[in-house]
Amino acid sequence: MTKSVPSVSVTYAQSGTSTKSNELGMREMQEGAYEKRGEQYLLIKSPPASGKSRALMFIALDKLHNQGLKQAIVVVPEKSIGSSFNDEPLSKFGFWADWTVAPKWNLCNSPGTDGGKVKSVGAFLGSDDQVLVCTHATFRFAVEKLGIEAFDDRLIAVDEFHHVSASEDSILGSQLNEFITRDRVHVVAMTGSYFRGDAVPILLPENEAKFDSYTYTYYQQLNGYTYLKQLDIGYFFYSGSYADDILKVLDPTEKTIIHIPNVNSRESTKDKHREVEHIIDALGDWQGTDPVTGFQLVKTPEGRMLKIADLVDDEAVKRDKVSSALKDPTNKDNRDHVDIIIALGMAKEGFDWIWCEHALTVGYRASLTEIVQIIGRATRDAKGKTRARFTNLIAEPDASETTVTEAVNDTLKAIAASLLMEQVLAPRFNFTPKTPKSEPVEGFDYGEGGYDPYKENVGFNEKSGQFQIEIKGLSAPKSKEAQRICQEDLNEVITAFVQDKTAIERGLFDEELVPEELTQVKMGKIVGSKFPELDAEDQEAVRQHAIAALNLTQKAKEVALTNTDDDTKVTGNTALIDGVRKFAMDVKELDIDLIDRINPFGEAYSILAKTMSEESLKQVAAVISAKKVQLSPEEARDLARRAVKFKQERGRLPSITSQDAWEKKMAEGVAFLARMKQEAANG
Repeated sequence: MTKSVPSVSVTYAQSGTSTKSNELGMREMQEGAYEKRGEQYLLIKSPPASGKSRALMFIALDKLHNQGLKQAIVVVPEKSIGSSFNDEPLSKFGFWADWTVAPKWNLCNSPGTDGGKVKSVGAFLGSDDQVLVCTHATFRFAVEKLGIEAFDDRLIAVDEFHHVSASEDSILGSQLNEFITRDRVHVVAMTGSYFRGDAVPILLPENEAKFDSYTYTYYQQLNGYTYLKQLDIGYFFYSGSYADDILKVLDPTEKTIIHIPNVNSRESTKDKHREVEHIIDALGDWQGTDPVTGFQLVKTPEGRMLKIADLVDDEAVKRDKVSSALKDPTNKDNRDHVDIIIALGMAKEGFDWIWCEHALTVGYRASLTEIVQIIGRATRDAKGKTRARFTNLIAEPDASETTVTEAVNDTLKAIAASLLMEQVLAPRFNFTPKTPKSEPVEGFDYGEGGYDPYKENVGFNEKSGQFQIEIKGLSAPKSKEAQRICQEDLNEVITAFVQDKTAIERGLFDEELVPEELTQVKMGKIVGSKFPELDAEDQEAVRQHAIAALNLTQKAKEVALTNTDDDTKVTGNTALIDGVRKFAMDVKELDIDLIDRINPFGEAYSILAKTMSEESLKQVAAVISAKKVQLSPEEARDLARRAVKFKQERGRLPSITSQDAWEKKMAEGVAFLARMKQEAANG
């Protein structure tokens, strides 16, 4: 039987603000981005379907008409996304100019090789026309052939910026670094992902620091929709073949995109065509193929006729026919055009099907960006569509498998992905130190009784989707860069933390864990490695803000779980707000030391313990326990540094016999270093 981990179920206000336009025809997100149009280097982070393409049009037109730039070059990762930048009559909606791209300059639509298209780029640079659209690949080849200087005084707009990296293997990434070093172009970079990557950054740190950023959150986007009210995110365990259990999570009455596993993954049967056939058989009786669209027709046991688009088929003629039918603009507003789409590598980034209610993904996805993009397929606003959900169907670790360690790792990574998506979906946090002079912030609702300077205060601004929270003992960031990180990039820090294998393994399964080992030592180490340019005080401020954001979201989720009748759901929005407030009121004093004493993975473990079979849970614990490592010299040195701070504050060193687990742990670090020095002295 399939077991479900309680999903995060966030409810939204349906305020309509993110879909309404101002007098210039700009939606909320576009208006915010346009306010930063004067920046030479601008990074726009905004969810799928929030209107980034049109935001770029507004910005590019201003740069061309008012900022003295000669031309705009829009660079997209694949040809299909080029259509997002087709002509738009912006003046019809109030703007002072229209967006036009001459057909010969939209190279995503033109036939031919990249070599021929590079010649077209050269011809464009020598013309009086203003806008060109091409793929990342065409742009790379053009820069290699024409040189960096040929693009001086132009706007380079890079869509889906997360495809780029500063790796030596990323030609586009190194070219962008050269452009920025030369400093003769403007760059607008756009991404729908809140996670900019794993080990390799997109740009060199000194170049990334030149960018101003505009972030429009998932919360702002969904809260401002007109129709969509609720978004659920959950992951489900199964045993055996996923196709046998898929109907336990797939509702045939919901418009669904199913992404089957990569053929090289553990969940794959290695025969993708049989998997598609198996899914179709599970849904009902096959009735044939629609001659016009190529959709598979399946009659359900209830007598309903399903139209299923198979994008897994390797026969190019069949797959292209289905793909063309899905993109047919005459059917964009037809909810009944198709019911289920089955895909492998397609129907992700840039795929627009507003009616999609359920994105069902089989197998763990290593890329958080890919998960964000898949979720984005279901989060379009459409009339009559009040609920959307993302489901990750994952194989439960099996003790008999030779790949049990790999299975355990996938399970842990899925939990990490879920934790990160909770952070992305939640309102943003603005933490401030609590002082005797603290005052309420205008525009924030402080709940029943209002602001009281003698109590812990949690305010919430519905419009901006932001918490204002006062924390005693919180370190405030001093430098401009540290302030930017605390305002814009906490999710980057949290991403690195929850994806750290030792952190999540210990947080979930080490019964002897002292939470501060994770919240202070591990998080401190991650912040130090990510932001070595910050001084120690600013690194500590970033660490405190990141762990506060993660732990307060987790405590709010715990409160919501405790207070709901249906323990398979966590209702967000008001529940999250109420959860943070309740947690703050239930403790004697909301201070950073208290937050540091919370295990960030505690709630995730309690959910696993309820839902995974006891045998599998023991198996996971055994695998992790077998590779448990002792204290490292580096960790011991960090503990010793914290012991010095402890002595400064309390006038004594930490005691090895203390009843306080964290004090005892710091003392162990000091003792460990002493033994190391003694052993070194003895030879």
